Amino acid sequence: MKETVDPQIIEQLDPIARKYEEAVNNNDAPAVAALFTEDAVFVADTGPIYGRQAIEKYHVDLFKEWHFSNHLIKTDSNSPRIVGTAENIALNGEWSQTLQGQSGGPIQRKGYWGAIDTRQGNDWKILMLTPNVTPEPAPPAASAETK
Repeated sequence: MKETVDPQIIEQLDPIARKYEEAVNNNDAPAVAALFTEDAVFVADTGPIYGRQAIEKYHVDLFKEWHFSNHLIKTDSNSPRIVGTAENIALNGEWSQTLQGQSGGPIQRKGYWGAIDTRQGNDWKILMLTPNVTPEPAPPAASAETK
């Protein structure tokens, strides 16, 4: 049975998403990393990245290659779950963004994410974040008439 998360805690978690949006839209790797715990895990499409310092380096490299804008995060209102204790909250939702690469773009991307946020003193930080990218739909198969 799902243990209900205190609505006040849910309100305290929303600013993390807004700060993450702002940091990504500003292509600000230190600001992104500051939202994570020292021992956080960011699960990228290339595999897990361990620790705040490595998460910052990953984003520095990413922002050199791509300019991010219109990064938006939507949290599923049914998703908050207590993980172990009320100090750890699991959440999930959707995201979308625009990418501009050095050799092309803009590219619209979207996907889903899952996270565990943890309380550290009076602050909440991201302990684990796992985003994924929704693949583009496959083009329709050629009909027998066009073959």
